[in-house]
Amino acid sequence: MKLPHFRIIKKLDLFIIKSFIQLLSGTFVICLFIFIMQMLWRSVDEFVGKGLDMTIIIQFFSLCSITLVSEALPLAILLASLMTFGNFGERLELLAMKAAGIPLIRIMMPILVLCITLGGISFYFQNVVAPYAQVKLFTILYSIKQTSPEVEIPEGVFYDQIKGYNLFVEKKDKETGMLYKLMIYDMSNGFENANILVADSGRIDSTPDEQNLMIQLYTGEQFSNITDQSISKRNVPYRRETFRKKIVMIPTDGKFEMKDDNVFKQNAKSQNMLELQQTIRTYNIYNDSVGHIYWKAAVKSIFNINTEYTTEDSTYMSRNNLYKINTDSIYNTATKADKTVWKKAQFTKIRQLRNDYGIKSNLLHSLDKELNKCKINWWNKITLSLACILFFFIGAPLGAIVRKGGLGYPVLISVAIFIFYYLLNTSAFKMAREGEWHTFIGSWLSTFVMAPLGILFTYQSNKDSAIFNMDSYKEFFRILFCIREKRNIAFKEVIIDDPDYADGIARLDHIINNGDKFIEKNKLNRLPAVKDIFFKEKDSSIDELNDNLEKVIEEFGNSRNKKVVAKINYFPVLSVDTIVSPFTKKWMNIASLIIFPIGILIYVRAVKFRFRLLKDLNKVKTNAQELKEILIKEKLV
Repeated sequence: MKLPHFRIIKKLDLFIIKSFIQLLSGTFVICLFIFIMQMLWRSVDEFVGKGLDMTIIIQFFSLCSITLVSEALPLAILLASLMTFGNFGERLELLAMKAAGIPLIRIMMPILVLCITLGGISFYFQNVVAPYAQVKLFTILYSIKQTSPEVEIPEGVFYDQIKGYNLFVEKKDKETGMLYKLMIYDMSNGFENANILVADSGRIDSTPDEQNLMIQLYTGEQFSNITDQSISKRNVPYRRETFRKKIVMIPTDGKFEMKDDNVFKQNAKSQNMLELQQTIRTYNIYNDSVGHIYWKAAVKSIFNINTEYTTEDSTYMSRNNLYKINTDSIYNTATKADKTVWKKAQFTKIRQLRNDYGIKSNLLHSLDKELNKCKINWWNKITLSLACILFFFIGAPLGAIVRKGGLGYPVLISVAIFIFYYLLNTSAFKMAREGEWHTFIGSWLSTFVMAPLGILFTYQSNKDSAIFNMDSYKEFFRILFCIREKRNIAFKEVIIDDPDYADGIARLDHIINNGDKFIEKNKLNRLPAVKDIFFKEKDSSIDELNDNLEKVIEEFGNSRNKKVVAKINYFPVLSVDTIVSPFTKKWMNIASLIIFPIGILIYVRAVKFRFRLLKDLNKVKTNAQELKEILIKEKLV
């Protein structure tokens, strides 16, 4: 009894989904592990020598896994879909499905439904789970940085994260760990009893129990009070000490302590779409207000007028002829000393304005960058979800085309596609963040570029196109760059019947006569008219001539004489499609003729092929004569 059609399709769907899920689970774990290692590599310096508890490390990796799900999932889908359909093609299962009358789109449908579901899960992770995990991850990373504060002392600024102490380091050597030009303000006993140390160089290490920072200072001085200061005392004696080496112990708790996570909730990556919309509105209002204030200040400082300019002010200036003051005449009649003073005053004002505008410009640029980050992260929650579907439409058709499974060829293609996608996405993100591109374009550029590839691959695979057939590409470039095709007829060891050489020579003579007539008829020895290039129909006589030539050469290829076989390899391969219109449709020929410089290029190419055909026909005549001489010499005719 024949089963209903829908039962077969249902079992086939289960088979396809099962094959895909098995590969997806493995590729997702691999991709997620790669992304986690990438993040760990960027933060490895923060973990070294901190003595962190295993629970903290496990928590770090768990939060990393949650935040990186949306980035690893598209790559896993790309690789899994490519491997799935590559395995189907390699095991001829895809051929069997198509032979059963099931189109490729129908075969892809079960996995497509699954990928749409995965895209929804990815969106949920980005909008609900990932923001919460991102806050916790930022908090852990910041807390780890603060576990050993000595490694985070910056250059050129005072560091006040150690309670009761201020540390200044002018320069750090990251390779040797040496610090140069140190200043330590010890205010652990109060601001009035500060203890100051200055040294040329030094080194900071933690004690084995991680309860103190041990600072070794070299070549410096120490200033400290002998007695405690008080308001009632007029003279406070102090001590000045010079040393070549000194060790200072600063009490600190080196143990890991989780910091407050409220400060990281304002980060763009730590907010969902509703919170990002509110943050964007807040930034827009704040940035506009700051920009307006700066504009008013700029107008007032440059023109020395109030922005709240009224008609009374204009009347007062007109009544007192303030508009008609000639500043050039005042400057020219001034003394040299006054001119120098005025110049210096103006130069000083210009430098102050330039510095002030530079600071304000940097501030506005940083505010715009934060606003752009929020907009990009809002769009990314959509684009990364769509990437799950987009990469499926790239991976599945490619797998059906290449028909190679396993971890070799599919991995190579997947990595190449994802690297291209990643570089494009990263570049667009930076351009949009800096304000050089619109945030919508920066967020969607990678999707707009990859979507046509998915459509193209799906269309080509559905037509069973040999898009990755190298022979087709070689033929295309051979025609494009006018590369001549060569004969390669090998000598046959076993031959049943010799060719009829006399008949072959007679047929060659007939081909030569027809070739001369074709040359005269089409005037191949002269430059053609434009209408002969773009509007001339194909002459069937050249096809007949070429077919007869190929038949004669095929017969002579069965010769037992090696000289005959060697000689027929010198007969050229005629290009019979070179003296007709470039396109089959008339309007395309007209368009190619009108559009500059396409018409010129087509004309030059056609002229080259016409002279090549003329040369080939003359070469056929010469080779035929030489072949006749060989046959006579070898006594074959």
